[in-house]
Amino acid sequence: MADGVSPGLDLGPYTEVLGGLHHLAISVDPTAWQRLRDRLDAAGVDYEEESGTSLYFRDPDGARVELLAEPLGEMYGNSVR
Repeated sequence: MADGVSPGLDLGPYTEVLGGLHHLAISVDPTAWQRLRDRLDAAGVDYEEESGTSLYFRDPDGARVELLAEPLGEMYGNSVR
C-alpha cells in the first residue's frame, strides 16, 4: 500500500506508536470550527467530538487530526503563552 505523503515507498498505513505522532492539533476560531464541522458532515467524514470544542478525525494517510475551537495561545480559556 502506498502512502499519500511518500508515494512509491510502500510504507503502509499510519499507526500510532510510543514515541510517534499522537495527533496534530489545529486551533481555529469557534465560528470557523463550526463551519469546518459542517463541512466534515457534508463530506461524510467520520469524527469524534469531545467537550464541544474538539473534533478528532483521520487524514487520508490515517494520521489523527484535532480541530480545537480555541484561539491560538489559549487552552480552556487560559493563556498558554
